[in-house]
Amino acid sequence: MTEPRSPRDARRLERLKHGSRAARDMRPRPSSAPRQAAKRKPPVLGSIAATSDEATVVLSKRAMERLAQGHVWIYRSDIAAPDALAGGEIVRLTDERGWFAGKAFYGSISQIAVRLLTREDEPVDEEFFVRRLSQAIALRDLTFPDPSRQRACRLVHGEADLLPGLIVDRYADCLSVQTLIEATDARRDLFADLLQRLFAPRAIVERNDVRVRAHEGLEQRKGMLRGSDPGAVEFLEGEVKLVADLPAGQKTGAFLDQAENRIEAGRYARGRALDCFTYGGAFALNGAKNVEFKVANAFDLLRAESEAGERYDTIVLDPPAFAKTKSSIDAALRGYKEINLRAFHLLSPGGVLVTCSCSFHIDEAIFERTVLQAASDAKRSVQVVERRGAARDHPTLLGVPETRYLKCLILRVI
Repeated sequence: MTEPRSPRDARRLERLKHGSRAARDMRPRPSSAPRQAAKRKPPVLGSIAATSDEATVVLSKRAMERLAQGHVWIYRSDIAAPDALAGGEIVRLTDERGWFAGKAFYGSISQIAVRLLTREDEPVDEEFFVRRLSQAIALRDLTFPDPSRQRACRLVHGEADLLPGLIVDRYADCLSVQTLIEATDARRDLFADLLQRLFAPRAIVERNDVRVRAHEGLEQRKGMLRGSDPGAVEFLEGEVKLVADLPAGQKTGAFLDQAENRIEAGRYARGRALDCFTYGGAFALNGAKNVEFKVANAFDLLRAESEAGERYDTIVLDPPAFAKTKSSIDAALRGYKEINLRAFHLLSPGGVLVTCSCSFHIDEAIFERTVLQAASDAKRSVQVVERRGAARDHPTLLGVPETRYLKCLILRVI
């Protein structure tokens, strides 16, 4: 080692002798070869000591992060499950270290393999479901008190009430039920018994004639679970008397998610009105006294009325979901822009437009931007009077954007 030529040089040589940072700085650096991305190993089933009889499903790190962010769905690619599971079971969830994460419904066919029921290590039995149903009903009693049972209300809203795959709607003194996944379908009679005990309804109708059940390998089915066919069921929406055909009507009998929006729209409605894409005319009935029904293609009707120079003071656009998959978003946006553009052409100054979208794949920002583009093309300035969503009996669950699907804008042309 050379002799130091100065005190500073002596200190540097001393650091080199003891392997300090200076030594590391002087060592040759390894070649800067591109780093390979670490591959995430799939979760594996280990010898985990369970504290209950349920089978254990192991969640990947990504699945655990999803749960931590508030979601309740876990996809098949992020789990390891015993081969013996047939579908419809209640399972324990653990992370890859064996730590308990919750209990859930297990599905054997759908890509959504796990739907969370609880984050607590508690028995999931009949009393558990009684508590869950009672919690859901308590919210409706708070927001929609109806002791005389004259109105309609969604009592159970699936994942948003932590009862995934279960829909229960009340029309006056009758219930309409959907069991949309393997686990709830396997417990259909249990839920019917519990609902009969809690409500003593005149009838419980099964409305499982929906295509979404195909994702679970379930057949379409409808009929009576308890009681006899109730026939036409009358119920109140605001001050309007409506009628639902529970065994044969749309969805569970009617479109209850728009109930509050229809009542609110009625407050702004005035003059000559046009209600497009209507099923039972409920928007129109909440806002007008003299109603004329016309069967037509709504796109063609709007175009023809616009080209004829017709004018309206109130227009409602409540179309079905244009974007049922991500691949259909572009076409859906063209459809939304088209009908809103025609509506802006038809509205008189000061006119009100109630425009809606129930497409989950199109969020609030995208929908509002599309409506703005339509207003711009029509050269109309527009006020936003209200931004609304589904009725309060259709709550959303923080962390689960799928439960927030309905958008409703109440606009005024100025």
